[in-house]
Amino acid sequence: MDKKKVLIVDDQNGIRVLLMEVFSSEGYETFQASNGKLALEIVRNDAPDLVLLDMKIPGMDGLEILKHVKAINKEIKVIMMTAYGELDMIKEATDHGALMHFTKPFDIDEMRMAVNMQLRGGETNSWYAVGS
Repeated sequence: MDKKKVLIVDDQNGIRVLLMEVFSSEGYETFQASNGKLALEIVRNDAPDLVLLDMKIPGMDGLEILKHVKAINKEIKVIMMTAYGELDMIKEATDHGALMHFTKPFDIDEMRMAVNMQLRGGETNSWYAVGS
């Protein structure tokens, strides 16, 4: 089976490094971009299965990047990350096909479970239990 690909788009290096480590250890092939131009290049060349996309990125904001990603390939799953309670932007992102959003600082385990659910959701994984 091909490794699923995760693209992390955030202008904060620390967040990119953290998420790269988490998703690499989950067995995903990871890519990172600090801006929209680079992100869209990776989307075109490497066709990630899922994009973790920060809402606030200098130059091209998350909504704009989201629209471009969906224009390139509407099958790519997108999860937004935001540091602010920008409810109108979050609603607009959802309207443009974002699956969900995480508010920073986010719980890394929740994000990991959400990504695994999106990328492996079709499989029945009996090797982990969801606590109640």
